Amino acid sequence: QVRLVESGGGLVQAGGSLRLSCAASGLTFSKYAMGWFRQAPGKDHELVARITESGANTHYADSVKGRFTISRDNAKNTVYLQMNSLKPEDTAQYYCAASSNPMITEGYWGQGTQVTVAS
Repeated sequence: QVRLVESGGGLVQAGGSLRLSCAASGLTFSKYAMGWFRQAPGKDHELVARITESGANTHYADSVKGRFTISRDNAKNTVYLQMNSLKPEDTAQYYCAASSNPMITEGYWGQGTQVTVAS
């Protein structure tokens, strides 16, 4: 049974930082591309960042480029999202996903962690 468990969300002031973690189990982690998505109330689901199986390549949404960094530790079966210079518009539920598709269009999802950025 595949499980993805996110942690690290919370309330932070604008300009602050948070680091999200996603611990994976029940799958061969190093064989999956990983991604972080977010969804705010009334808004579409957005792919924030994704990383290839080895971690050699990453991709970011324009809205977070230069502020967020995705990384992974295949020895720990964990993917991270370092979020700096947070803005109120970053407020959303953040989800991690594991996929055999590098574009993360399908696969496994976590339950999410809430990030709230106060102005």
